Amino acid sequence: MTTPDPTSPSEDPSEGLSQDPSEGLSQDAPEGLSQDSPEDPHEPVFRSAPAPSDGVVPAGSVPLDYQRFRAEPLELYRELRRDHGPVVPVLLDGTIPVWAVLGYREVLRVTTDPHLFARDSRRWHSWHLVPSDWELMSFVGYRPTMLFSEGAEHQRRAEAIWDGLAAVDQFELRAQCERVADRLIDTFAGSGRADLVAEYASQIPLRVVTRLYGLDDAESAAIQDDALHLTGNDAPLALRNMQTRTEALIKRVRENPDQVNIAAHLVAHPAGLTDDEIVNDLLGSVYAVQQPTSDLIANALRLMLTDERFAITLSGGRRSVGQALNEVLWEDTPVPFWIGRWAAEDTMLGGRRIRKGDCLMLGLAAANADPDVSPDFHSGAGGNQAHMAFSHGKHGCPPAAREIAQVIAGAAVEVLLDRLPDVTLSVDPDDLESQVTLMMRGVAALPVRFTPAHLH
Repeated sequence: MTTPDPTSPSEDPSEGLSQDPSEGLSQDAPEGLSQDSPEDPHEPVFRSAPAPSDGVVPAGSVPLDYQRFRAEPLELYRELRRDHGPVVPVLLDGTIPVWAVLGYREVLRVTTDPHLFARDSRRWHSWHLVPSDWELMSFVGYRPTMLFSEGAEHQRRAEAIWDGLAAVDQFELRAQCERVADRLIDTFAGSGRADLVAEYASQIPLRVVTRLYGLDDAESAAIQDDALHLTGNDAPLALRNMQTRTEALIKRVRENPDQVNIAAHLVAHPAGLTDDEIVNDLLGSVYAVQQPTSDLIANALRLMLTDERFAITLSGGRRSVGQALNEVLWEDTPVPFWIGRWAAEDTMLGGRRIRKGDCLMLGLAAANADPDVSPDFHSGAGGNQAHMAFSHGKHGCPPAAREIAQVIAGAAVEVLLDRLPDVTLSVDPDDLESQVTLMMRGVAALPVRFTPAHLH
């Protein structure tokens, strides 16, 4: 059957911006929730969650098998779809109920109806089941950022970000990517060995994007270092450092308004963003850019270094880097799940009764693997780009951001193969391991060898 195109005119390729700025939910807290805010705007709001209600755990809920999710996700998706359909009631960590939306059409429906499937996590009726130290708390704990905003407020803030990203000069972006890639390769080119994850792929995205923000090389490197410490005991300090650097950038831009960068664009945008809004939304983009784009680069390199269909490409032959990236976005999706959406009203989805306040988790990788839509790359049918790797709709990754991510990834792979044309894995492909969380999936390390090369 024909694959639905999530960017077709009927869906609005610019993430569905409303023609009516007043359309959508009020930015007051959802009905029944307190409008109290924490003293620290960067701390999540939990106390406004509604009291527990009966039956918040759907009947027939199944614990998500994390071991199988890490080791054999496609088989797990197939079995869940076979046994439970395209929308499955699952328990995360054995106790936290969410709906795993696995079908392509069902993911498309959820992401194109932000009024019914909303982003404000204070709607969730199951907060009483969520431990305060839950590993996904940074993704679901409400904060006054664009990520959790809805209706006219989301449109106001999103338009500013989208316009800022769309204003990026694609030629300058490509040149910046190539400069960053060359500098990183220079650090290991003479040794003949490298780990292309730790020494290359993980270093590139933020070094490029924060330069687009308006930071210089030293500031970008510092932000990069902080971002690598956003998990574990160092996370609070790393986040404070990133916030301080971003606040200094905004102050500098306001004092020198003639700069040409994304921060300056946001400061001057008619949306009238406050400094706190700009800082929050720029920092939010750190999460959106760093790990997914790093995993996209690394997963594409793994594909090209291990799959014979791309072997000739390493010496200038048939299949392109663009084809490898598209295949990775379909079949090795860097963001397998995204949590979440919260039902604003009772509804039906995929034959399931969804209750108001239920949490839905978007199965982006599962949707891409839906047999009704997934292309067969091994047969040569690889041009379809209607994947869900960037999600979809008003709260999905906007088109300009997708282009930036793919330019960064494409340049990173191409520069590496150009500089080190005989690069090969130094371990057996079966020994490569993935670094997997519920919302991130990438190769953990890519040890390679090559003929030592001169510095660029």
